[in-house]
Amino acid sequence: MKKTILAALCTVLLTSGTILGQSAQRITLEDAIRISLENNYLLKQAENNLDLADESIKNEIADFIPSINANFNGSRTTGQQFIFERFNEGLNPFVDITSKSFSGNVGANIRIFNGFENIISLRRSQEDQISREESLQRAREQVIFSTSTSFLQVILEEELLEIAKENLTTSQKQLEQVIAQVEVGSRPKVDLYNQEAQVANDELAVTQRENALKLNKLQLVRQLQIDPLGNYEFVVPEIDENQDFTAVENYSLQNLISQALSTRSDIRSEEADIRSLEYQLLNARASLLPSINGSASISSRYSDQYTVLGESVNFSDQFFDQQLNRSLGISISIPLFQNYNRLYSIQASRVQLKNAELNFENTQLQVVQEVTQAYNDYSSYLKQKDATQKSLIAAEKAFETQQERYNVGASTLIELSQSQANFVNAQSNYTQAIFNLIFQEKLLDFYLGKLANQQIEF
Repeated sequence: MKKTILAALCTVLLTSGTILGQSAQRITLEDAIRISLENNYLLKQAENNLDLADESIKNEIADFIPSINANFNGSRTTGQQFIFERFNEGLNPFVDITSKSFSGNVGANIRIFNGFENIISLRRSQEDQISREESLQRAREQVIFSTSTSFLQVILEEELLEIAKENLTTSQKQLEQVIAQVEVGSRPKVDLYNQEAQVANDELAVTQRENALKLNKLQLVRQLQIDPLGNYEFVVPEIDENQDFTAVENYSLQNLISQALSTRSDIRSEEADIRSLEYQLLNARASLLPSINGSASISSRYSDQYTVLGESVNFSDQFFDQQLNRSLGISISIPLFQNYNRLYSIQASRVQLKNAELNFENTQLQVVQEVTQAYNDYSSYLKQKDATQKSLIAAEKAFETQQERYNVGASTLIELSQSQANFVNAQSNYTQAIFNLIFQEKLLDFYLGKLANQQIEF
């Protein structure tokens, strides 16, 4: 019941565009891969992470130049002030005065030495960038592989549907022949009933294949992340069934494993992660070293209460001359005890590095297993293709012979139906063997890290 509902939903979704009179959008394999690369949210996240890594490098480079800060302050103060001259004159020395002042400061600070932390941090950021680039590339390969696999499944369902339709056509023609033979009395009426049942079963097979095709198309649309209510026509590429599939067998398994370990983006990403953690450990150790900082500043101020020999001094003379101060400084900081924080940071960095190395070893073993399994499966599917091809040739000859024998009354309808079923089964097995072999070839390319662009050939 659930399958029936799902099939009905697929039919509604995939045919709604036609109902509305919309023209179908033709999508080739290259188009599908391009759309997936544009719409996949995981790729977008990986691209954002790469952009952040680029900004991190800029930030680390900026640490090599001085930091400059400027401060400017202005104030207006009202209140009583003690005037010594009025006190000497015998007057009330406390007078309400409103004063205005302005001050400014420009300072620069630079790290002269901090255990090479700036250099180490820059190197670490560069390794992080490499890791993000390789992760993005592997994500692209995953999208290309997944999309081509889904597209390949749609093509397979198209071929199986075509086989089912051809089989239905053959059964219908056979039914017409049986009807004519029954009418003239050369065949028993039970043959008519059996053939009608066979036609009904073949019609059911066509319906099931149509539903399977619609479901796979719906899944492909979902993967492309395009409008599920749109009307799409997936263009079936030309597939050469006689192409040479033995190229992979010309390579040794050891060479394929070595190629995967040296070219796969996820391997290179983890290698960059390990180098980044090595720099992190160096940075943690550098925190135990003394640091030297240099500073320089220039400051000045102005106040309308400032006097020299009882005379007020104007803003220009005060701010740019008499109250102008310059300073140069150097400071040395020696870490003596920080409550075990830095030693813990070193130990934590060392553990993270060891864990990353263990993960890398596990990834290498996984790559070896994936390539070995894919290579063995490819060899197995290659033999399966040859076997199903021979079976198809034999089944086709057997069906033709049995049909001729039935036409002259030398065999029964049951024998003919069985021969036809064997022929259809052989066609399906051969078609699936071809597509399994193509799929396995692309899977092996994926495990070898060879899906670098969106040009996929079948």
